[in-house]
Amino acid sequence: MNAVTQIGDEAQPGPLKVFLVAGEPSGDNLGGALAKALKAHAPYPIEIKGTGGEAMEKAGVSPLYPLSDVSVMGFADVVPALPRIIRRAYSVIGAIEEFEPDVLVIIDSPDYTHEIAKRVRKRLPALLIVDYVAPTVWAWRSGRARAMRRYLDAVLALFPFEPDAFQRLNGPECHYVGHPLIERRELLPGPGGKRGGDRRTILLLPGSRANEIRRHMAELGKAASLILERHPEAEFVLPAVAAQRTLIENALETWRVKPRLVIGDDEKYAAFRAAHCAIAASGTVTLELAIARVPMVVIYAIDWYLEIGRRYFLRAPSIVLANLIGGENVVPELVYRNFNAERVAQEAAALIGDTPERSRQLALFEKVAENLGIGGDAPSQRAARVVFELVSSRS
Repeated sequence: MNAVTQIGDEAQPGPLKVFLVAGEPSGDNLGGALAKALKAHAPYPIEIKGTGGEAMEKAGVSPLYPLSDVSVMGFADVVPALPRIIRRAYSVIGAIEEFEPDVLVIIDSPDYTHEIAKRVRKRLPALLIVDYVAPTVWAWRSGRARAMRRYLDAVLALFPFEPDAFQRLNGPECHYVGHPLIERRELLPGPGGKRGGDRRTILLLPGSRANEIRRHMAELGKAASLILERHPEAEFVLPAVAAQRTLIENALETWRVKPRLVIGDDEKYAAFRAAHCAIAASGTVTLELAIARVPMVVIYAIDWYLEIGRRYFLRAPSIVLANLIGGENVVPELVYRNFNAERVAQEAAALIGDTPERSRQLALFEKVAENLGIGGDAPSQRAARVVFELVSSRS
């Protein structure tokens, strides 16, 4: 620090210098929101540098390289990109050394950002290093938590159960700051009233990735037919991302039931507000549904060897985020052989009408909203506040 900055009760030289590193679009969005919050709420001069994508650039953090250079998924894509990813990682390490920040915040993408943090720790051992987005040590590979203490000083968690998990696993200190979804006001249900009028609108959410769609669509189509036979008043809406539209339309050609296909977030969230219940592939969308108070059945098709791994190595009591956050296994999850049309239709039918199963899920979702802190400070503001407190504790 080069000028005089007041941190806690101590006068420090220079502005607070923060370096942010994101390696994929979701981390870029978090980094952009954090950069804005740091600038807006800093009680002293602050200078932010780093690398990410469009969201961070809009927040005034110019990227060192295009985000697409390191944001790759899948073994087939990662292997040929490895030399480029390694070059980019070392360019970031060099930029951090040159900038000499007071705090480094790595954001998600642990396979990329944690390797940077390990090498920076060796070169700048006194630097405060914070990880924004806790790796899922509570679900699998729990030994990672203890190992992180060698190169991380603190973790900012998206889920309220994660600080206890890190403490139990002897990991770095962990602070709950909140999931960015709780800032999405369009997810919140409107004032009371019957959803969907006289119709029973059922959302079908097969997943956003091509392999998920291929695995789920056939059984979903059969389940929709069974549901319609038992509940003729049902109608189906299938929200999709634009990139997967053709794949989904091709799969729908074999369906007896023809759901209404909606594309993009605006139409998706409008469908959420009208939906009576949902059948959804496991993932972040299930948390969106819980925030929107849409009862659901969660599905996921996996191969037999992954099912064996899930049984023996998965430490979490559920794959459903609402169950984990609410502390009860209320939302049904149909995985591996349990994911079949008859079971899906049976579980979904139990949510149609004013049923005990529906009431239990709605009660769980109220607990989820409370535990997430919906209605309080934005997660980016909480994250910025924790960063300032960590810096102050070191002064």
